[in-house]
Amino acid sequence: GDFYYDPVMWAVQNGITTGATATTFNPSGNCLRAHVVTFLHRAEGNPAPSSTKNPFKDVKSSDFFYRPVLWAVEKKITNGISATEFGAYKPTNRAQAVTFLWRYLGEPEATDTNSFTDVEAGMWYEAPINWAVGAGVTNGISATEFGIDLNCNRAQAVTFLYRALVGNADK
Repeated sequence: GDFYYDPVMWAVQNGITTGATATTFNPSGNCLRAHVVTFLHRAEGNPAPSSTKNPFKDVKSSDFFYRPVLWAVEKKITNGISATEFGAYKPTNRAQAVTFLWRYLGEPEATDTNSFTDVEAGMWYEAPINWAVGAGVTNGISATEFGIDLNCNRAQAVTFLYRALVGNADK
């Protein structure tokens, strides 16, 4: 009955996530930047990045997210929080999560405009949020707020991806 049940089952069956442990998903846990790019990378079939040039001192070749980060930066899905730091262990907020997904999908046209008081016109997250709401990927946390700065939890991140790729959303 949980909103994230089908998305989690899909993500596990398709190798997008293995969960927080062998027997738990930890739906309310923060979804880190490393997790989001890894989910997208796995959804894409684990492609190798074209280059192994790594500008980030917080991303090591032994990290599970090494190839996903290089791939995501190469594909312009994301960049670092600075020129030398990716921020792998920092929580992803809701605006970042839908922006990563929107860029991953090729920046589809927004089919909605929003009336969220926390979404400023012309900001980097406006078009991704308008797309995500219009495509049925997500709603706001209320009728008037999207929750741009709220941490995106694991259940939300997997649900956004599922709805964008499988159901309830335009592809």
